Amino acid sequence: MIDDILSGARNALSGLASTVGEGTRDKTNKIIEEWMKIFPILEGYGLEITSFSMTLALNPALNVELVGKHSNWTEDLIKQRMSAHRGEAALTTVFTAIRTAYRLQRQTHAQLRDPLILKVIVRITPEVRVVLGQPILED
Repeated sequence: MIDDILSGARNALSGLASTVGEGTRDKTNKIIEEWMKIFPILEGYGLEITSFSMTLALNPALNVELVGKHSNWTEDLIKQRMSAHRGEAALTTVFTAIRTAYRLQRQTHAQLRDPLILKVIVRITPEVRVVLGQPILED
C-alpha cells in the first residue's frame, strides 16, 4: 500500500511543470522527494499512514497523517532512533517534534491519551505536527 502511495505522489510531482516555474518546481520536487523517503521508515517504527494528500498549486504541498501507539515512542526508543538516523534532516525533525511533544505534555500532568498522531506537511518549508490523543476540533 505504501508503495502505491509513494508511486502516485511521484507521478503527481512530475505534472507540476504546467503550474509552477522551473526553479520552484525543482526545489519543491527535491524537498518532497526527500520527505517521501521517511514514510517507510516511520511505518517500520509503528506509525501507520491514515491520510495522504497532495496539493498541486503554486506552492505544492504533501500532507500525510500517521497514527501509532505511545508504547512505540518511549524516550529511550526516540533517543535510539535519533542516534541511528543522525544526519537525516527529515527524520531528525520528526523525532525532535515527537520528543518535544511528549516532554511538554508531561509538564501538564494530564493523562496521556491514545493515539499518537503525527501530521507531516511538506511544502517549500516543511511543518511537522504531533498530536497526543484524539483532538476534538480539527484545524
